[in-house]
Amino acid sequence: MNSLLAWIPQGPEWIAIFVVILLLFGAKKIPELARGLGKSMGEFKKAREEFEREIHSAENEVSKEDEPKVKEAPGKEPREV
Repeated sequence: MNSLLAWIPQGPEWIAIFVVILLLFGAKKIPELARGLGKSMGEFKKAREEFEREIHSAENEVSKEDEPKVKEAPGKEPREV
């Protein structure tokens, strides 16, 4: 685990990474890249939330199916079917 932490960039490394990105893409392309990244992250978040809603609705359907169904006859006690 400690060897993994050694690969995470610290302060000066972030500056060097930013300078390299600036040299590779230019000052005009960086905002476009950031905008595209933001849109991608937004779409990913929407898809994740939709997936979670589907999972929860499936769980609710299964729990409703597991509940015993009860029929009531007039004047008699309910019985399980």
